[in-house]
Amino acid sequence: MTAPNPRKILVTSALPYANGSIHMGHMLEYIQTDIWVRFQKARGHECYYVCADDAHGTAIMLRAEKEGITPEQLIDRVKAEHEADFAGFQVAFDNFHSTHSEENRYFSERIYKACRDKGHIAVRKIKQLYDPVKELFLADRYIKGECPKCGAGDQYGDNCEACGATYTPAELKNPFSTISGATPVEKESEHYFFKLPDFQQFLKDWTRSGTLQDEVANKLQEWLDSGLQEWDISRDAPYFGFEIPDAPGKYFYVWLDAPIGYMASFKNLCDQRGDIDFDAFWKKGSEAELYHFIGKDIINFHALFWPSMLTAADYRTPTAVNAHGFVTVNGAKMSKSRGTFIKARTFLNHLNPTYLRYYFAAKLGASVDDFDLNLEDFVQRVNADLVNKLVNIASRTGNFIAKASGELSATCAEPAMVQEFIDAGDQIAGHYEKREFSRAMKEIMALADRANEYIQDKAPWAMNKEEGRQQEVQEVCSVALNLFRQLVTYLAPVLPEIAAKTCEFLNLENLNWEARRSILTSHKINKFQPMLARAEMDKVTAILEETKTELEKENGGVQPAAANPADKKADKKADKKEKAKGPALRDDGNEVIADTIEFPDFAKVDLRIARIIKAEHVEGAEKLLQLTLDIGNGETRNVFSGIKSAYNPEDLNGKLTVMVANLAPRKMKFGLSEGMVLAAGPGGSDIFLLEPHEGAQPGMRVM
Repeated sequence: MTAPNPRKILVTSALPYANGSIHMGHMLEYIQTDIWVRFQKARGHECYYVCADDAHGTAIMLRAEKEGITPEQLIDRVKAEHEADFAGFQVAFDNFHSTHSEENRYFSERIYKACRDKGHIAVRKIKQLYDPVKELFLADRYIKGECPKCGAGDQYGDNCEACGATYTPAELKNPFSTISGATPVEKESEHYFFKLPDFQQFLKDWTRSGTLQDEVANKLQEWLDSGLQEWDISRDAPYFGFEIPDAPGKYFYVWLDAPIGYMASFKNLCDQRGDIDFDAFWKKGSEAELYHFIGKDIINFHALFWPSMLTAADYRTPTAVNAHGFVTVNGAKMSKSRGTFIKARTFLNHLNPTYLRYYFAAKLGASVDDFDLNLEDFVQRVNADLVNKLVNIASRTGNFIAKASGELSATCAEPAMVQEFIDAGDQIAGHYEKREFSRAMKEIMALADRANEYIQDKAPWAMNKEEGRQQEVQEVCSVALNLFRQLVTYLAPVLPEIAAKTCEFLNLENLNWEARRSILTSHKINKFQPMLARAEMDKVTAILEETKTELEKENGGVQPAAANPADKKADKKADKKEKAKGPALRDDGNEVIADTIEFPDFAKVDLRIARIIKAEHVEGAEKLLQLTLDIGNGETRNVFSGIKSAYNPEDLNGKLTVMVANLAPRKMKFGLSEGMVLAAGPGGSDIFLLEPHEGAQPGMRVM
C-alpha cells in the first residue's frame, strides 16, 4: 500500500568493522534503525535501508596476516558472519555491501578529487613513530609504554588508564610496538589533509539547523568555538585500502571512505534493482530524505567531516544524524569477565531475538542517553508485556472462534471500542516518527491492558458453558481479535515474527498501517498456534556462561576471575550444572539410546490417555505449570509439569495427552504431583507434549 503523499527516504546505520563479531552494543543501533525503517515502509513510503562492512585499515591487514589469509578472504568471511547475525535478529537491510568495492572506490576518488580541485586538500610532512621491524607507521593504539606522568606501565600511546593523563606517543617512556615488540623510531612522511577549517561557518549553521539532537549540537559547538583543525586523511603503505589518486604509496584513511560506503551500498542497490534513481537521493538539492543512525562516539566523523566533504563535492547533506548512547549491562560497562560482553550469535544460541527487539524498543527514546540492559528486568518485561498481555489476547479467544464456525461475527459488538484502538494509531505513529519508541510501547501496552480487561470482564469461557450463548461468545472473541489485530499492527515494526504469525492466524495479507482502519467482520481465520514462549532466566544465565567460556578459550584456558559476588554466584551455579550427570551423547551430539530392557520392565509403566481440564501458572515457579487431568472413570490427577517455557495455560485446556499414571506421588513445595505427562524435545521453547490422535478417550491405556 502506498501512502497518500509518499516520501523518498534513505536510511543507514554505522558500518560494522570487518575485524570482529557483532555484539549487543552493535545490535541496539541496527534494531533501532530497522524498527524505524519498518515503520516507514508500513506507512507506505518509499524507504530503503542500506549498510556495509567497514573493510579497510591496518587492523584488518594485520589480522589477515596473522591468520595466514588475504585481507579479501578475511572480510568475505566476516561479512557472511555479520549478515547471518543481522538476519537472525530480523534486521532487514535492502542491501548490505562492503567498503572494499568498486562503487566505493569510485565515489571515494570522486569526492577526494572534488575537494582537491577546489583547494580543500593540503600536503605536508609530519613525523610519526615507526616500527622498524614491521616497516609501518604506528597508530596510537599500537604503541605502549610507561606513562610520562605517573610511570604506570603497559599504557597506550595517547592516554593513561591509571592516572587519566593524556599525551602524545612520543612522550611515552620506554615505548614499544604492540605488533612486533620493537622500539619505535621517529620517521618523517608526507601526509594529505582535508582542510576542515574551510567549512567552519557552514558547520556552525548546519549543526544548528535541526539536523542533530540538541545535546549533540551543543557538544559540537564547543569544538567549533575552539577552532577546527585539518584532518589527516592519508596513511602510508603497507595499508589495506584504496590508494589515493596520483599519490603512489599513499592510501585513504579508513574514516574517509567509510561513510562514503553509504553511497556505494545504495549505488549497488540501484544497479541491482534498476528502478531506483541514485541521483534523486544524493544530488545537491534532492527532496529525498537521508537519515544516519550512529553511536555517539563517532559523531565527529558524521557531523563535521562527512557533511563538509559532501558539500565540497556538490552532494546533498543528511536530513538528520540520529545518535544513540552506549549499551551497559546490569548498570555496568559490558565486560568479558562478567560474561556481559555478549555476542549477537551467543544470544541467538539461547533466546528468541523477538525478546531483545521488544526490550530495546520498550526503553529507547530519541536521546543520546546510555541504554542499560538489565537482565532480570529484561525477562520480566518480555513475559509481562508480550506473553501475558499481547499473545494472551489471541490465545484466550482464538480457539473459541476455531471451534465454532472459524469465522468472525458478521457485525462488531463494540465498534466504538475498536475505533478507539484504530484512532490511537495516529499518536503512536507520531512517537515512532520521532524515534520515541518507549512512548509508543507504553501506549500500545496500555491498550493491551484494556483488551485483556474486556476479555476478563466478558469471560467467554464461562459464557461458552451456558446453553444458547455461543453467538455472544463469537461476538466477544471477534471484538478481542480485532483489538489484537490493531495491537500487532502497531507492534509489527518491532516484532516482525509475531506480525507474520498474526497474518497467518488472522488470514491477512499484511499489517500495513492504513489497512488497520477497517474492522474485520465475517472474516475467516485459521486455528491459533502458539506465537511466543516465555523468556527464562536460566537461558540468560547460559548466555553469560557461554560468553565466559569464550573468553576462557581466548585466554588459553585460564578462567577469568569473577568481578563481583553476583559473578561468583553464577560461577558456582555453572559448576553445579557441569557436575550434574546428563544423558550420554554420541559423537554427532545426539543422545545415546538407553540400555536394553526386557518387556516385563516396560509393562510396569502404566501409560494412560488424559485430558487437561485445567492448566494454570504456579506462583513462584519459573518452569512449572499446574495441570488438572481427567484420566477417566471420574478420576482426576494433579500434576506439576516443567513445560511453562513452551506453552500458555490457555492453549492446553481441553487437550488430550499421555501420562504416567502409576508414578509414585512426589511432594513439591507447590503441592503434591500425582504423575507425569509425556513430552519430547531438548527443552526451553522446544518442548512438545505427546498428543494422541482423535478418538482416544481419557483413561484408555497406551499399549
